[in-house]
Amino acid sequence: MIELKQDEEFAVLTIRRPSALNALSFEFIEQIGDAIAQAGRTDARALIITGEGEKSFCAGADIKELQDRPLAQQRRGAQLGQQVFAQLDNLPIPSIAMVNGFAFGGGCELALACTFRLALPQAKFGLPEVKLGLIPGYGGTQRLPRLVGVGRALEMVMSGRTVGAEEALAMGLVNRIVQAPALDAAKAYAREFSGYGLLALQFAREAVQRSLDMPLHEGLRLEADLSTLAYRTGDAEEGMRAFVEKRKANFRDA
Repeated sequence: MIELKQDEEFAVLTIRRPSALNALSFEFIEQIGDAIAQAGRTDARALIITGEGEKSFCAGADIKELQDRPLAQQRRGAQLGQQVFAQLDNLPIPSIAMVNGFAFGGGCELALACTFRLALPQAKFGLPEVKLGLIPGYGGTQRLPRLVGVGRALEMVMSGRTVGAEEALAMGLVNRIVQAPALDAAKAYAREFSGYGLLALQFAREAVQRSLDMPLHEGLRLEADLSTLAYRTGDAEEGMRAFVEKRKANFRDA
C-alpha cells in the first residue's frame, strides 16, 4: 500500500510492500500519483518519500506484471510512470527522496524525479533494465544525465551497475548522506529551506529546472522575469523589512 500522512509540518509518503522490497505495481504508481496530488493540497512545507523497512526504498517495477503485455499496453505503462513522477515537478512544495536502501529501476527514477535526494550509508542506486533487455521507461534516461552528466549517465544505463551512497554523492546523484533514523534526518534537511516562503522556493525551482531546456540568454531572461515577480509578493516585502529591522521574517506564502 501507499501511505500518506502528516508528520509535523511535512507530508510523508511511504511505499509499504517490504515483502517485495517495495516494488512498484501499476496500482502502486497510480496510488503514488494520488498521494502526490493530495500532498499538494495540504499545508505541508515539503513532501518526503521513503520506503518501509531498512532494506529497500523501492526495488523498481514488478517484473512479473510486465510480462506478456501488448506493446500498446507497455507504452501506456511507461507513460503512466512518467506522468506520475512528473507531478513532482509541478508540486507547489519541494520533494525529498529519503533513500533508505535499494533504489533500482523505477525506484531510482522516482528518486530522480524528486527535488532532492538523501541517502543512508547503505543506500544503493541503479538502472538495471539493460540486464533484462530493456531500458528505463519512467524518466531515467532524461533526468539522470541532467544530474550527473551524459558520460556517467550512459555508463549507469548501459552497464546496469549498482552505485553505492558514497559514489552517488560524489557524482551528484544524491545531495547528502545522512544517518538513521531516516525520517528525522529528512525532516532536519527539509527545515533548512522549509521556513522560507513557498512562492520564492517555487520561483527558484522553476528558474533552475526550466533553464536546463533553454539557451543561457533565455534562461537569464526567465530569471529576470521570475526575480521581478518575486519582488511583487508580500513575502518579499516582509523579508526585506525584517532584514532592515534585524528580526526573523514571518513569511505567509503570499
